[in-house]
Amino acid sequence: MKKITFSLLFAAGIFLISCGDASQSSDSAGSAEQVVAGGQEAVQDDESQKDVVKIAVGSPDHTTLVAALKQAELVTALSNAGPFTVFAPVNAAFDQLPKGTVEGLMQDDKKADLQNILQYHVAVAVYKVENMKDGQMIGQANGDNITLTVKDGKVKVNGTANIVASIQASNGIIHVIDAVLLPPAK
Repeated sequence: MKKITFSLLFAAGIFLISCGDASQSSDSAGSAEQVVAGGQEAVQDDESQKDVVKIAVGSPDHTTLVAALKQAELVTALSNAGPFTVFAPVNAAFDQLPKGTVEGLMQDDKKADLQNILQYHVAVAVYKVENMKDGQMIGQANGDNITLTVKDGKVKVNGTANIVASIQASNGIIHVIDAVLLPPAK
């Protein structure tokens, strides 16, 4: 009889403790609704290693790329866990395009074209320079491939864009390039 009484008291105690936690959880849930909407890019974290987007945002040489990522609505996707390899053209690379190209792509009716071009700069994996091979093809997020040329330790992408620097990110790696990659015509 003592065992049954003890078991019932123990079960009742667990039940009461659980009920108390449930009321606290509902209060926490109520305050969670007040959190500002946004994806991973909205998380404020000044201590962890930065993701590929936060690195690009902090670079004065990538303001055109960042503006294009925002216009193409790709910031959230590239702020996620990855892993990503981003071939990031500098502002001067965009300046080499025919006059009016960037401005034209930034129009709402050209969003799909802009997304295609930007996704051609992203691989869903991490490719470090030291592991790149001459003639290697890498599948890009838009479904097309890029081809690498490696000569004397220097890497070119599609025979036109030189990798001038590489930066490790929390969700992948950024290879800074000196030309914009244009996907093959379909």
